[in-house]
Amino acid sequence: MQRGDASGDGTMRSLRTLSAEALVSHPQVAPGLAGVAHNLYPLLFKASYLLEQAELIRLLLERWPLEQFLLGALLGPSTDHPQDLRAWACRVCLQACVQGLSDHVLRAGGGRLRVADLTGLRDVQEQHCRCGRALGRWGRTELLARTCCQLQAGNLAAGCPLEVLADLFITEGNFEVAVQALEGGGPLRLRCLSFRADSLDPGQLLHVLRLVGPGQLRRLAVVHSVRLHAGLVQQLLAQGFPRLVSLTLPTKAFDAPPACSPHPDSQDALLTSIARELSQMTQLAELSVAFSTLTGKVQRLLSPLQTPLRALDLAHCSLSHADLVFLANSTHAAHLEELDLSGHPLVSLYPSTFFQLLRRAAETLRTLTLEECGLEDSHVGLLTVALGPCQQLRELRLLGNPLSAGSLRRLLTALCALPRLQGVQLPVPRDCYPVGSAYPLEEPAQSKFDQHKYEAITAELRVDLLRAGRADIQVSTPLLGSFDPDLQETSNELGTRLLRALRDALENLSRALKQME
Repeated sequence: MQRGDASGDGTMRSLRTLSAEALVSHPQVAPGLAGVAHNLYPLLFKASYLLEQAELIRLLLERWPLEQFLLGALLGPSTDHPQDLRAWACRVCLQACVQGLSDHVLRAGGGRLRVADLTGLRDVQEQHCRCGRALGRWGRTELLARTCCQLQAGNLAAGCPLEVLADLFITEGNFEVAVQALEGGGPLRLRCLSFRADSLDPGQLLHVLRLVGPGQLRRLAVVHSVRLHAGLVQQLLAQGFPRLVSLTLPTKAFDAPPACSPHPDSQDALLTSIARELSQMTQLAELSVAFSTLTGKVQRLLSPLQTPLRALDLAHCSLSHADLVFLANSTHAAHLEELDLSGHPLVSLYPSTFFQLLRRAAETLRTLTLEECGLEDSHVGLLTVALGPCQQLRELRLLGNPLSAGSLRRLLTALCALPRLQGVQLPVPRDCYPVGSAYPLEEPAQSKFDQHKYEAITAELRVDLLRAGRADIQVSTPLLGSFDPDLQETSNELGTRLLRALRDALENLSRALKQME
């Protein structure tokens, strides 16, 4: 039996769910948990998470009567409770979950719980939980690692350990505690299926990967302040990642090693070796190699892959026409769901090849990113023609292109014909900047746009969507770029690392100048 929910979130909750929410709203329910049927625990947990009843969440986990605790599945939609809470990375609730797991293994005789899967959360910009405070992937990693270390220090009697599956995000700031947690035993055992690394040196990265176990990893992202070159990438991939589905490499990951011979044959041999390692990853479906110089190398890199890619990020890779020709004719093109070709003058220099690529990808393509591609008003007609076959497209990102308000309106009108389109990221119209502003815009120019004109233009765009019957399309212009929850969470640490790198560079320069005197 169903009834409408008065909370206004648009979901229809069952009477069981409404009863569970009413029950967990009263703190006196806790002593009665011993008599609750085991199959009601998942329902009580989701109700407690929704209402942010931290003490009850902790108690539910301490007494969890089932063999598995699957956080993503519990917070996802269900017949009783259709609301999806997987984007609620609520700090209060997640801290209570981890403390509840700790209490569970400390109970005399332990419990039935053997696996706690804490993956499945989505980190988003706006938190809808009551406290409004998120615990991001880095924070969840540190919390879990510290809890594991505390239990290790307790010298508990050996029993059946509780395996905790987590998406780990390790940086210089939490490296030591994460390593201690992964190295030690204890009643809570961290197991990692998804690993993101930032601001680590190559030695630290390889050490953590050995602890995590490359054979188990499904997703690996090495980003930003991890300095790799092609030699280190080859060494990294040679560890073997047979189950890897997604791989992200940092900026300049395909640069030649400092000691490498400048002869092209030496560099080609290294790239061939990297491609061979990638070909051993028979489940690889997502590859991101943005900001690496790959001019004329895309075919050598991608052709050995045994399975077609679903997601490919080649942003700012200095691709040549030959690279795009290969991509348009490859088996990957017909399977791509996400494609990022930012930083390339596609429409002005390679229009026919770009059209061919989109035609091949049209039946599968869901997300297309073309930021800073030099798209101007004269290119809008060609762009709309190229996008026409992409009837499955859901998201289009065009930040950083010098388009006028009139061109953006024409473009958006044409995009309304794409039935599945849900979101478009448009650049600030060129009209809003001082005349003569050069693209890509430098930070001083970005701060000098006309806010009132911008608001008037965006209001016109919203009216255009309403007239076209496409109010469902979300149009946005993130002035500081797309939201990155991981980068936001570690911005202070990364800033400190950059300042330290600048200090070291200045000291090296000072020593060099003194030697010249």
